[in-house]
Amino acid sequence: MQPTATVLVYSDNSNTREQVRLATGRRPAPDVPVVEFLECATPAAVVRELDRGGIDVCVLDGEAVPMGGMGVCRQIKDEVFNCPPVLLLIARPQDAWLATWSRADAAVTLPVDPVEFAAALASLLRRKRLASA
Repeated sequence: MQPTATVLVYSDNSNTREQVRLATGRRPAPDVPVVEFLECATPAAVVRELDRGGIDVCVLDGEAVPMGGMGVCRQIKDEVFNCPPVLLLIARPQDAWLATWSRADAAVTLPVDPVEFAAALASLLRRKRLASA
């Protein structure tokens, strides 16, 4: 059986979560595991799932309400031991400095571009695999 990677997707918008799933497909690149998604619509659900463990990468919507992905990212980077890598979805390329402030490991713009998103996610999954080895 092939290993899988668990990707947590946080957004209050179900369409954004769907864009992430569709852009990823079964796997974002041939050399990374098949992806299973864990969807969260609230910041509390994100923290709860991270406390349970087993998350390989977090995808956080910077435009989520009531707490954007940038704030959630900064919080989990401060509070979660061995926090998984975070891919932040941002509204504009000019917001990249905010992604840096939030300590995200990568950022892509909304709407999700499937090629750009899959490349960023695959890179974080590879990095996570190397860090775990």
